[in-house]
Amino acid sequence: MKLYFTLFTLLFSTAVSAQIGGNNVYEFLNTSPSARITGLGGNLIAVLDDDLNLAYANPSALNKDMHQAISFNYNFHLAGISEGYAAYAHHLDKLDMTFHAAAKFLSYGDFDATDVFGNINGTFTGSDNAFIIGASKRIYDKLSAGINMKIISSKLETYTSAGIVGDAALMYHDTSSNFNISLVAKSFGGQLSAYNDLKEDIPFEMQLGISKQLKHLPFRWSIVYTNLNRWNVLYDDPDNEENSLIIGDLATEDSPSKVFFDNLGRHFIVNGEFLFGRRKMFNVRIGYNHLLKKELKVQNLRSIAGFSFGVGFRLKMFQISYGHGAYHLAGGTNHLSISTNIQRFTKKI
Repeated sequence: MKLYFTLFTLLFSTAVSAQIGGNNVYEFLNTSPSARITGLGGNLIAVLDDDLNLAYANPSALNKDMHQAISFNYNFHLAGISEGYAAYAHHLDKLDMTFHAAAKFLSYGDFDATDVFGNINGTFTGSDNAFIIGASKRIYDKLSAGINMKIISSKLETYTSAGIVGDAALMYHDTSSNFNISLVAKSFGGQLSAYNDLKEDIPFEMQLGISKQLKHLPFRWSIVYTNLNRWNVLYDDPDNEENSLIIGDLATEDSPSKVFFDNLGRHFIVNGEFLFGRRKMFNVRIGYNHLLKKELKVQNLRSIAGFSFGVGFRLKMFQISYGHGAYHLAGGTNHLSISTNIQRFTKKI
């Protein structure tokens, strides 16, 4: 217990500078590991059930209901980019702790290798990989703590990099009211070796999440506040500046209140999950990521960028899920997951 609290004290007392998308190394760590999470806006840190994929972003979500659970996930991205995630969980009664091990890869496909004149001389590839181990323990009746360690290897053409990052989390879980609240410190660590001997920043982030399952309706809502350690997440894109169509009119800047609420909204991911059946046999999911919406919209054209949806159902001994994340007018991602528990095959019928 002292180890967990010491770790969190160090995190809060350390001055950390962070930047959002495109300015850090190992950004693939922030992609969704499973179809369920993709369908719920790409982030779900305040739910506690038997889905071991939740432990990738929040290790305190590990619990004994995940004992011998196993999951396989594959994400079909745009432009031939592919991503996969596989995980296994195990609970040790003697330690009263739940552990998990997982692997994640993201392949960027093939690229043309050209010279300065544009002549194609061959092809090259790029990929990111991570091996994850983590553990969680209930330290009080309603409070759990967890940690992850992620060992990373990356290759872009002939350049390689390796690193180690960690996650630490706390989750308060009230079963009587079906209310959860989580605090997660994601991706603290650094590079062991850089691509070109130039060390880059890791995408460190603090997140706060809450969830609540309604008492008289099979529905659970969740809200995640991202970039807790960074207030300004606005991106000034000169291509999005709007000029007046009336000759002689001057374009006016957005009011301070509009800028404030736009920036505030970009911190939130909201989602909801309908849980049908006595054993939650069929689930319908929807999510919205305002930051994604604002950064990937096309000026003067409507799109559903930032929205996501998905379904999940139990088929005998398997849990199958599909999630779609809308990124752009050009398309989005299609995520498939299949999970089961080894105990289901070993129990006598």
